[in-house]
Amino acid sequence: MNSGPGEGEANRRPLASRSSTWAIAVAKTLVRTGVSPNAISVASVFVAAAGACLIACKPSGPGLLGAAMCIQLRLLCNLFDGMVAIEGKRRSPTGGLYNEIPDRIADSLLIVALGYSIGQPAVGWYGALAAAVTAYIRVLGGALGVAQDFRGPMAKQHRMAILTAGCVLGALEWWLSRSNWALVSAAWVVAIGSTITCGTRTVAIAHRLNSR
Repeated sequence: MNSGPGEGEANRRPLASRSSTWAIAVAKTLVRTGVSPNAISVASVFVAAAGACLIACKPSGPGLLGAAMCIQLRLLCNLFDGMVAIEGKRRSPTGGLYNEIPDRIADSLLIVALGYSIGQPAVGWYGALAAAVTAYIRVLGGALGVAQDFRGPMAKQHRMAILTAGCVLGALEWWLSRSNWALVSAAWVVAIGSTITCGTRTVAIAHRLNSR
C-alpha cells in the first residue's frame, strides 16, 4: 500500500507480514536501491497482466502455476510499495493515486481473465465490478471522515488468496482430469464474496457515522 502525505496508520491495510524480518529486510534493500514506491505500484499492474494472460490463454497446469506466482508477486508489490513509502520515508504527493488506481487495474485484469478462462465472462466482469465497489466503499468511508474499513469476507488479500488457491488446485485438476471446477469455484466465490463485502462495509460505515 503506497500512501500520500495525508494518509495515516488508520487508513492503512493491517498486514502481519509488514512486521516480519524478511519483509523489513527486502524493504530496506529497495529503499537503498532508490526505487520509488510509485514505480513498485505500477510494476504490480504488469505482474498482474502477466498472470491474467496465463489464466485466460494458458489455463493448463504450468500456466496456472505461473499465474499463481504472478498473483503472489503482485501482492508483494502491494506490500513493499507501502513499506518503502512509509517506513522508508519516501512518500510522494501522488502516492494515494498510485496506491488505489494500479490496485483496481490489477484486480480487474485477474478477475476478468478468470471469467474468460472458464467460459463465463459475465461472472468475471461482475466479480471485477464488485471488487472495485468494495474499494470504493472503503475510500468513501474515509472521505466521510471515518477510518477506512478493510473488512471482508472478500477484501483484496482474500480475493488474491482465492485466486491463488484456484490456480494451484486448477493446475492439479488439469493434470488429473483436464477439468476446471477449481477455477469455476474461485470465480463464483470472488463474485459472491465481494458482493457480501460491499454490504458488510456499508453497514459498518453507516454504524460509525450514526455513532458520532
